[in-house]
Formats: sequence, C-alpha cells, structure tokens
Amino acid sequence: MTIKDTPEEWEVRGSETPFTGNKTSVRTDDVVMPDGSVVHRDYQVHPGSVAVLALDDADRVLVLRQYRHPVRHRLWEIPAGLLDVPGENPLHAAQRELYEEAHVKAEDWRVLTDVYTTPGGCDEAVRIFLARGLSEAEGERFVVEDEEADMELARVPVEELVRGVLAGELHNNCLVVGVLSLVAARAGDGLDALRPAQAPWPARPFEA
Repeated sequence: MTIKDTPEEWEVRGSETPFTGNKTSVRTDDVVMPDGSVVHRDYQVHPGSVAVLALDDADRVLVLRQYRHPVRHRLWEIPAGLLDVPGENPLHAAQRELYEEAHVKAEDWRVLTDVYTTPGGCDEAVRIFLARGLSEAEGERFVVEDEEADMELARVPVEELVRGVLAGELHNNCLVVGVLSLVAARAGDGLDALRPAQAPWPARPFEA
C-alpha cells in the first residue's frame, strides 16, 4: 500500500456562506455521506499561505515573536503571510514576506514541505520554503502596522528550536513543521535533494 494523500470530493447537495470577512469566510456545505445521509459541514475558506524557514550560515533560523489574539499568546514564528492574489506564485509571495517582515533576501530557495494546517475545519494550505544564502535586503524597510508593529526578531540555533518544540514551549504550526522537516531532510537525502522552489502545488495551482 502506498502511503500518499489523494484528492477526492464527496457530493455536495447545497452550500451557503453565512460569514464573509476581509480575507477569509465561513462556508456551510451539505455533504452526502457514504450511507446516503446528508450532514452539515462548517469550515473556514482560506486563500492559502506561505512560510519561510530562513537558515543562515551559522545554522540559525530567523524567527519573529508576534501576538496572536485567537490563542492569547505571543508566539515565536517564522516569516509567513497570505497568498493575497488567486493564482499568485508562492515563491514570489514568500520572498515578499521575508523582505517585509525581516528586511532579508535569500539566494537559494527550496520547498521544504506542504501542509494543510487544520483540515477538519479550514481549507488553508501552506507551502513552507527553505531559504539559504541570507543577506540584508536593499532599500527602505517595509512599514509594519497592527500586531506586526510590535514584533521582535531573532536568530536562533536549530537545535534550540528543536528542543523548544519537543518541550512544548513552541507552538506555531509553521515553525514546528518547518524545523522538524529541516532536521528530517538533513537526516535523509540532504537539503539539496529538496524539491525546487517552483515545484507544482496542486492545493494552490500557480503560474511559474
């Protein structure tokens, strides 16, 4: 048996959108179950996101600390952001987020992993990139606002982040998945064997 996620779509008898927000919405679908019954399924409709695990020459990861109101925590995270335009190239979005949040650019980009963050209640798909060959970005810093205006930036050794994840001290999804994927990739075929930055992404198709 091949252990691989496969696309599948059950019949939907009806659908409505009881809430529409600035970036996301909530949808209610009437889904036909295998026994023929019909049940309501509520979920958040999300445009998708990108995240960047930026690794410097000293084997440190660029992280930021930001307040997240839904969980009432200030979390350590890796740079990340929404795909603002349908069909947007995720690499371009990731490069933009790294510049805007950290004023950093990178020479080498790879796909680290692709994930659905909470598939039981949201259709958000995230592509996490590995970025290496870091340097200070040129030009003026991007003007941040709201929660981002209070962000802290740091560079933390990989092993310290792994310890924090396993100790239950770090909880951000993209940071946890990204750091552990980095360690797994190193233990496997190596970082240069990762998928290229423009690898296809069926969850959020784009033009290269």
